[in-house]
Amino acid sequence: MILKVLLLVVFFGVMVAIGIYCRRHATDVNGFVLGGRAVGPWLTAFAYGTSYFSAVVFVGYAGQFGWKYGIAATWAGIGNALIGSLLAWAVLGRRTRIMTQHLDSATMPEFFGRRFGSPALKIAASMVTFIFLIPYTASLYNGLSRLFAMAFDIDYSICVIVMAVLTGVYVIAGGYMATAINDFIQGIIMIFGICAVIAAVLSSRGGFLAALEGLSQVTDETVSSAPGIFNSFFGPDPINLLGVVILTSLGTWGLPQMVQQFYAIKSEKSVSTGLVVSTAFAFIVAGGCYFLGGFGRLFSDKMEMVNGLPNGSYDSVIPTMLSGLPDLLIALVVILVLSASMSTLSSLVLTSSSTLTLDLLKGHVVKNMTEKRQVFIMRCLIVVFIAISVVMAIIQYKSSVTFIAQLMGVSWGALAGAFLAPFLYGLYWKRTTKAACWVSFIFSTVFMLAVISPLKVFLPALLQSPINAGAFCMLMGLVLVPVVSLFTPAPDHKLVDNAFSCYDQKVTVRQSEALGDPED
Repeated sequence: MILKVLLLVVFFGVMVAIGIYCRRHATDVNGFVLGGRAVGPWLTAFAYGTSYFSAVVFVGYAGQFGWKYGIAATWAGIGNALIGSLLAWAVLGRRTRIMTQHLDSATMPEFFGRRFGSPALKIAASMVTFIFLIPYTASLYNGLSRLFAMAFDIDYSICVIVMAVLTGVYVIAGGYMATAINDFIQGIIMIFGICAVIAAVLSSRGGFLAALEGLSQVTDETVSSAPGIFNSFFGPDPINLLGVVILTSLGTWGLPQMVQQFYAIKSEKSVSTGLVVSTAFAFIVAGGCYFLGGFGRLFSDKMEMVNGLPNGSYDSVIPTMLSGLPDLLIALVVILVLSASMSTLSSLVLTSSSTLTLDLLKGHVVKNMTEKRQVFIMRCLIVVFIAISVVMAIIQYKSSVTFIAQLMGVSWGALAGAFLAPFLYGLYWKRTTKAACWVSFIFSTVFMLAVISPLKVFLPALLQSPINAGAFCMLMGLVLVPVVSLFTPAPDHKLVDNAFSCYDQKVTVRQSEALGDPED
């Protein structure tokens, strides 16, 4: 116990110290929200990766999908690496950095407002962000209760409050730069932690080949009668597994807290390095989490089926797998999950506070807002958002309120479904119209809210799952935006030409980076 507490004290102490150290980078809006657009490649890559993966993935998704699909759940991690990281950086990274700086936008709603010349669109985007990021923030605490119950005799409420307060301290003090540096440290912990945990868990079952052989012997007639289905290539339900891959991989392209990482890119080198590093990070962390969860059924002898679920909840799968590990590894796991949760929490509250301040309050509620006042309001709102998320997490844990949990499940799909297509087409296609953006916003938010309403019964069975519904909204947005754009009036040419003029500006680079034309 002394070892566990000591590691936690050191971990929290380093996080807070970095926040205090980075205060000098957070004196204006650009520095507080984007780190002055001067964040190096490794920090940017790790900020992207750690914002991507939280305790929701390690405890919730890894346990749930590993139990459902067996070793095939690893496809979700592979998709996160190839689509959610590599392809996202290649397609969005450079163009996002160039156009957002040209339009002087620090948030995704601000980008929509200036790219399409519509203040109303900016306000709508900020409202969608605010409504769906708050419950998503509260969901980060899910899974921590079981891990802390396993490792410490500490009340869950105290754990949540301490984690939230310490995260708030370093974000409020140092802004984006403190978040990026802490994300780098937390990312290193996550990489080594997941590798050590996988090795220990597989070793407890005789090694990788023995564990794989044991998994081939597992049967569940309620899922499939096929032998060895849980160690097969695509698992027992490849269609629903595909929905998981699409939602958790393509979804990052439309999440404000993920896309905003590209705003802070420092240079061309940051793009190429960030692409490689973030992809490798996703392969190790996400691939490792889902791979580990795939062996969950080997520990079914330690779990009792309640209402068709292991110990009554998929969240119990990973903690049960880890319960027999040595104390040092359990302490490492606790810090791993805290790192994953705190890094994502810091990104979410920074995104929420900047969006509400810059896109709703500035110029609408408060007409004249100085830089200093904007930063002050953002810091205050960080406190408010963290407090709301803590209250929601504790209410959900200590009561039978299910609506909060359901809203958490649809938040990712609603945000990504609403924003992905308008943002992507807005970067690449001049013909994209604001009417198409409105259609994408309305369709995805209404559809995802229908999934948790009585209207759910009217939806096809496949789309009654929030995961499949979210994936459907993202794919539909990619169709709706171009179709609506072609059937609505073309946008103002001057507005569009101004936005895209940034791509035509000439820059001088080294010949090692680009071949020059030979002289005649």
